[in-house]
Amino acid sequence: MDRIGLPRIAAIAAIVVVLLLLVLLTFAGGGGYKVTARMVNTSQLVKGNLVTLAGERVGTVEDIRLSDDGIGVVELAIDDDVAPLRRGTRGVVRIRSLSGVANRVVELQLGPNEGADIEDGGEIPMADTQGAVELDAVFNTFDPATREGVQKTIRLLRDFNAGHEDDARAALRYLDPALSASSRLFRELNRDNGRDLERFVTETSRLVTDLSARDDDLAGLVSNLGTTMNALASERADLGEAVERLPGFLRRANTTFVNLRATLGDLDPLVEAARPVVRDDLRPLFAQLRPFAQAAAPTVRDLSRTIRRPGADNDLVELLRRQPALDRVANQTAERNGERRPGAFQASQAASKAATPQLAYFRPYGTDLVGWLDDFSHSGQYDALGGFSRAGLQLSQFTFSPLLDALLPVPPEMREALTLGTVKIGRNNRCPGSIERRAEDGSNPYVPEGIDCDRSQEAIGP
Repeated sequence: MDRIGLPRIAAIAAIVVVLLLLVLLTFAGGGGYKVTARMVNTSQLVKGNLVTLAGERVGTVEDIRLSDDGIGVVELAIDDDVAPLRRGTRGVVRIRSLSGVANRVVELQLGPNEGADIEDGGEIPMADTQGAVELDAVFNTFDPATREGVQKTIRLLRDFNAGHEDDARAALRYLDPALSASSRLFRELNRDNGRDLERFVTETSRLVTDLSARDDDLAGLVSNLGTTMNALASERADLGEAVERLPGFLRRANTTFVNLRATLGDLDPLVEAARPVVRDDLRPLFAQLRPFAQAAAPTVRDLSRTIRRPGADNDLVELLRRQPALDRVANQTAERNGERRPGAFQASQAASKAATPQLAYFRPYGTDLVGWLDDFSHSGQYDALGGFSRAGLQLSQFTFSPLLDALLPVPPEMREALTLGTVKIGRNNRCPGSIERRAEDGSNPYVPEGIDCDRSQEAIGP
């Protein structure tokens, strides 16, 4: 008996020890660190309810009592790995399900990192705690008609989710983060007793009132905006092309801006030197330019019509669109009149090169040509600029008598000698500018290189 009873006693003792360890691990406090949370409504919490942080267990509810001033005091045992808590930590009672009361937990929301630690045995004030909202309390706020409407809504949701309960359950998991974020939002709005929110609503009301007083202007703005959008839509092909070219343009612009950095440094002395001029001299100029800008408004308006005008083939935009065709005719070699011919600009360039020697030869005689054309505007030997006039030559067949009292005919045999004695012939190799009188320094007439001219052929007369 003794040999058989001893093993049994040892086995029973081992089982008791194991059970005690399980009880201690399950219901023991979260360690030596404890805090109390003061709550207006403990929301049917019981001893042993879990304390969670971000959904994970970090402690248990050890005791619940009523203070002398009628406030619920909940004692929380917190695990050592999250202790100590910080000032500003909130304690919120959550309901995990609608069945039973042991499913309630105290959820902790840690305070800011810079907050001081809550000492062991310290307190989470009532301002930082929140009880659970009972479903019955929500329904009790409804009148009979509203309560009936809610019932119909719940039945509708039941029928709607029939057969899709798993999907609905998965969707409801995202509701809690949204509600939590909304809670933090409204807490921030109410942090200063709603003064900022009230001011925001007031200013918004004033803004809406001012906008309503200008509804005609707003209507015109919306109408013009619609016109603008229609115009942009009509040019969507060009806009699409512009958007396609924009990345390349931005890359080139980036390179250009990078290269401008050194230039900006070089411009600093110029800016410093220009400041006195801009400050003292340009202000009067800008004052005078203001009437000019006002008077230029019609010109700018007409210029805008020149750039873009309703109709076909009557503005600069359409002219630019025809530039590719002009480029083909002017610059590109193509099949024309049965042969491969160069563009008009290329042909003109070749013709100009061929005419260069002739133009170079006549260039020194430009002054004489202009002077010759100018002599048609007056008579006499000298014009207003001192130039000699090339008058037409007339030879008379008569001469005066010795007493200058009668005209006598010149005998035929003497006419040729008389003509050659008074007229210089063969003057057809004059130098450029020989129509002008000889300067004292001998700088004229001008004899260009490669031209063989007779410098002695000068203007006749005194």
